[in-house]
Amino acid sequence: MNILQALFFPPEQPGGVSSMVPYIGERFRKIGWEIELFSIPKRIRNKGQEPFEFDTFDWRLYAGNPVVDKYMQTLKDYVWWTKLRLKSGYDLIHAHHPVAALALRKIYPDTPLVMTVHSSFERELILNGRIAADGPEHRFLTSLYGELEAKTDKMLTVSHSFAGYMGAYMKSPERIGVIPNGYDERRFKPISHDNEVAQIVTVCRLVPAKGIDLLIKACAELRKRDRKFVLHIIGDGPIRPELESLAQAQGIYDDTIFYGYMLHPEEMLPFFDIFVLPSRAEAFGSVFAEAALCLLSLIGTDVGGIAEQIEDGVNGLLVPGEDPQALADAIDKFILDPHYRYELARAAWNKAKKTYSLSRVIQELKKIYIDLGPPVEETT
Repeated sequence: MNILQALFFPPEQPGGVSSMVPYIGERFRKIGWEIELFSIPKRIRNKGQEPFEFDTFDWRLYAGNPVVDKYMQTLKDYVWWTKLRLKSGYDLIHAHHPVAALALRKIYPDTPLVMTVHSSFERELILNGRIAADGPEHRFLTSLYGELEAKTDKMLTVSHSFAGYMGAYMKSPERIGVIPNGYDERRFKPISHDNEVAQIVTVCRLVPAKGIDLLIKACAELRKRDRKFVLHIIGDGPIRPELESLAQAQGIYDDTIFYGYMLHPEEMLPFFDIFVLPSRAEAFGSVFAEAALCLLSLIGTDVGGIAEQIEDGVNGLLVPGEDPQALADAIDKFILDPHYRYELARAAWNKAKKTYSLSRVIQELKKIYIDLGPPVEETT
């Protein structure tokens, strides 16, 4: 079978999609399937001029708002780039971003189309203070779920929590399939180490939605308790200067290392002890599974897909959102009891190996592809 895996930006961009989709292609190629990876370069801007319309709503009701206008131009740019670069047909298209799905449906109207929604752009924009809840941009972006439902042959997402969120904007939410992300275990190599001082790490884009301000405040509370730690912040983003200033104001700047963007953070993760990400919203939270496969103990907020990965007190600790004190208490438990944090890390590692295996994802996707695509000769 000849399948196009369509992303938005190239796979070297950080995030759960990039840490999984290229490896999906690699596995399918090993069983003799043809897999092509496609995305739009960041430099492509304002090239598309072909009009773009939706079947389920009129986007012009929201025109004039910057987020909406930019989204529509991006759709046109994706269509322009696709027509420029893709010539051959495909047995099936699997899109991993709404822009990719809607643009490719316009160009390949008769090709089976699978869409995996990996995250909520509108929730991220609201949490990052860029749009208002229930405003025109929010209504436009949530209307896209109904359009995707109408235009795709199969809708997938990465957690039951997010399926419930999407379903509120769809006619038949029961048709949404859930396939949690999977990871190639060969990329993750736990390393035996004994850190005298607890090494706390987080990996994310530095935006308000990720809650790193809460982590810094929690670590300031740990400093008041005279706990010893080093906080490692891997990632970059628009609020990095604010977070550095906050670390200084909270008196923990000397205990904090800002690394900036890193292409393969999994190479460093095994040397740390405690992974923390107090997200304000998360469709899945791929980095938790990655940290678990590196044998780190996990602490996250009780939101979205994080709560489906972590069972509090069994394979990690969950804390309420917007509560730096509770977050500090959770980290303190792991600092004071290395044996406890190791036991929970081991449980998280076992669950991640079983539940977030890339082999599981391949088998589930293979069934969907075979059901939707042309007949294929069975291979092992």
